[in-house]
Amino acid sequence: MYSTPRFLQGVFAFEGKGLDEPAPLGTALSYTVPAGASAQAVYFRAGNASDELICVVLVRDGAPMRYFPVGAKGDVHVPLRVLEDLAGGTTVELWLAAPAGLNGTVIVDLGLVEI
Repeated sequence: MYSTPRFLQGVFAFEGKGLDEPAPLGTALSYTVPAGASAQAVYFRAGNASDELICVVLVRDGAPMRYFPVGAKGDVHVPLRVLEDLAGGTTVELWLAAPAGLNGTVIVDLGLVEI
């Protein structure tokens, strides 16, 4: 079986709108599974340079799929290992929720495999 790795990653500045109001971090953090293929999330890693807890949200087709809290000046690594298939046409994005008015920087890396 042939597979192709895909990554949503980068360093992003943010301004929080509230922990209950996630917002997209940027267009670079969006991936649509090609028609006729499927994909699986393999891992998620993130680092938070701010002084407060933030939450990175994995969004599937506009709805939250998984929440990853990242502590103040902390990091997280979550192995996902085939939690579920993402069918062709599915769009996944990384959004961020942070306390209102908090400015900071987050480093994110979501690894997927396209089958």
